[in-house]
Amino acid sequence: MKVSVLGCGRWGSFIAWYQATVLKNEVISWGPEGDYSYEILKNTGRNEYVSLDKNITLTCDLQFAVESADIIIISISSQGLRGFMQKIIKYDVKSKPFVLCMKGIEESTGKRLSEVLTESGIPEDKIAVWVGPGHIQAFVQGIPNCMVIDSVSDTLKRNLADSFKSNLIRFYYGNDLIGTEIGAAAKNVLGISAGVLDGSGYVSLKGPLMARGANEVGRLIEALGGKFQSAYGLAHLGDYETTLFSEYSHNRKYGEMMAHGAKFEKLAEGVMTAKAMKKLGDKYGVDLPITNAVYEACFLSHVFESGDGAKHCMDIILKLFERSTKSEFKL
Repeated sequence: MKVSVLGCGRWGSFIAWYQATVLKNEVISWGPEGDYSYEILKNTGRNEYVSLDKNITLTCDLQFAVESADIIIISISSQGLRGFMQKIIKYDVKSKPFVLCMKGIEESTGKRLSEVLTESGIPEDKIAVWVGPGHIQAFVQGIPNCMVIDSVSDTLKRNLADSFKSNLIRFYYGNDLIGTEIGAAAKNVLGISAGVLDGSGYVSLKGPLMARGANEVGRLIEALGGKFQSAYGLAHLGDYETTLFSEYSHNRKYGEMMAHGAKFEKLAEGVMTAKAMKKLGDKYGVDLPITNAVYEACFLSHVFESGDGAKHCMDIILKLFERSTKSEFKL
């Protein structure tokens, strides 16, 4: 099987490594010429996470990458997906399966990433998502984890999960594409919250954060037409350890540094996802207090200018404690 992985950053380079080294597939790894991640791989054959396997062909030729593949995997920044698809759709790709190894919601529209592909001209039964817990740093040490592949096409998700499974990653078949995508994106917002608690010295609140966070996300999933319980699956709650506690989590680190009044310069998808989720909550009338608190901290507060990030963050957290008392679960 020939697999093309579009995007050669942190996660994209791991996916290429996994497909070539573990699954022994023929892999094309694409990155844009001049991009830092691509140039590092081109010049050294490795990055800080993986080394290029002999089964990996590195290229900056997008047409070659997509037209040569049996399966196309995309791993780029979620907010750039629609523009990227406008480049891809010019080529002969509509009959090929697309797998999104990305976690986010398009901020400008509130659309799930699979919807962005559908609106770009890819048939929905050719689209799958691959999400769930796991850090590259653990995978490359041989530490296994469990992940999920979901699609509206039962045949596609089963074929992909069965083809991609190994002793390193155990796959499950997803059965709620809406819940899988929203849950996967939303866990990054919770990751920022967890980082704020770490940076502010309120680690004991991570337990309530997990319980109330999953409940909040479940309500949004349900309002969008998905299943409430999907918030408690691998895509969301199952990914909490790698996002809310791990030193490798970009989103947790973003929140921790924000509580210190400092900026984290690497990609933290949860920032724009919080903005997208706030819009969805307002549109569908879903109460999202934790999401709204993250949105306020990231976009409305003066946490980066004040020099006292912890105070600003805690002021926002304490507002949550002033809310009226509610039933823990919907009766």
